[in-house]
Amino acid sequence: MNQSLESEAIEAGGSMKRQCSLSSDIISNLPDSLLCHILSFLPTGDSVATSVLSSRWRPLWTLVQVLHLDQRELCRTPDQPFSYAEIVSRILILRNTAPNPTPIHKLRICWHKNCLPLLVDTWICATFWHGVQELDLTICTSYRLLQLPHSLFFCTSLVVLKLKGVFLLNPPTEIQGLSSLRILKLQCVRFASRNSLFTLLAACPVLQDFFLKVHDEDLTNLDKNAGKFNIVVLIPTLKNLHLRVVCSSYKLQINTPALECFHFKGNLDEVVLENLANLVKSVLVVEIGLRSLNGISFTDYLKRGWDFLGRLYNVNYMELCIVSAETLCHASIDDVPMFHNLSSLKLYGLNCHKWYMWHVVRLFFSRAPKLQTFAFERTKQPHCSYFAPSGRSEQPLDIPKSLSSHLTTCHYKGFLGRKDEMELVRQILKAARVLKTIIVIVDSSLGSEEKDRVQEELWELPRSSQICQLAFD
Repeated sequence: MNQSLESEAIEAGGSMKRQCSLSSDIISNLPDSLLCHILSFLPTGDSVATSVLSSRWRPLWTLVQVLHLDQRELCRTPDQPFSYAEIVSRILILRNTAPNPTPIHKLRICWHKNCLPLLVDTWICATFWHGVQELDLTICTSYRLLQLPHSLFFCTSLVVLKLKGVFLLNPPTEIQGLSSLRILKLQCVRFASRNSLFTLLAACPVLQDFFLKVHDEDLTNLDKNAGKFNIVVLIPTLKNLHLRVVCSSYKLQINTPALECFHFKGNLDEVVLENLANLVKSVLVVEIGLRSLNGISFTDYLKRGWDFLGRLYNVNYMELCIVSAETLCHASIDDVPMFHNLSSLKLYGLNCHKWYMWHVVRLFFSRAPKLQTFAFERTKQPHCSYFAPSGRSEQPLDIPKSLSSHLTTCHYKGFLGRKDEMELVRQILKAARVLKTIIVIVDSSLGSEEKDRVQEELWELPRSSQICQLAFD
């Protein structure tokens, strides 16, 4: 095994040795701490390869406090004689038997196939003795769910924890060990009970960033008669919250007085949002489809959507999927909340009803009296479900005051020159009397002649603002 690692290191490090030959004396004179810091940015396989440069470099990789153990990196050749498990085990043995081994502060394991859960458990437990600060695990296995060692939940040195894959999250009922954890990311892990997440979050008193992605298949271990899955976030220190929730039955409760940025994508079930006074940015994709309705009427679901947005009244920056915005506009205008602090709005995605865009823009401007910047970005979102209702609100709306007297900057990215897009830009230029800049980025799929035609047509649109500058990228 040792010979294999050395031969791989020689092959991978050959070019590096030739490149560094002229300046080897300069590099060798750098202190160990600086060289190890440089090596920490490399995959561990490349870091090991530097050991062939000279005797000065041979032990340096064992002093690096970061281990990136990615199966695709370590087993990149099809004729690899040793398995990923054998390579990683040997790396850890060589590292731990080196004189005065350096503690591992960051461990990243990506095991994509043929995973052996027992080995993963052993590797994780070994790092706790080193005072690991960041643990990033991506595990795929067809054998069984990987139960996290209980010692993880009592690791006081852990600052960052990222889990993706077939983990069974089953924390002990009373844990107080994650006293330093500031970043938590959970993607498609399985939950042992409907309160597993709540138990884990309750043990993170200084958490600042939380990312959760959960689907119905992640809840297959739960008792169907035990009630809804609980996503309860009651963390006074939390600043950034990212939720991707596609569950048929769940309860979301958020009480986060320090929260500044909120990303939400998914369907709405039972939602309680409280104490969001410091929230300044929200990015939202409220999915609306037959599955999302979950037994309630379309009208009631629309009201639930506007109630959800209404709890974010304090934001000054909002990004909203155009499909969600178009569908929500089928509700009565009386259900639309006011956003008194909103100064920047971005709509993105693919508009399903071309004639509806101007109605959406005008409605949001009427509910945001301080809106100064508006942006639209055309992006593909094939995963965004859409339920087309039979009719929409036709209530007339006057030109909003914020559009005529506050809008100063407008961006449109992915402009195709279609009739509905031209109409949207025409209406904005006609209504915005203090507009300073409008930037239109024509879609790259258009040919040069078509781009020239689109730009020329935009130049000819009348403008109410005498200082408005039209720019293209």
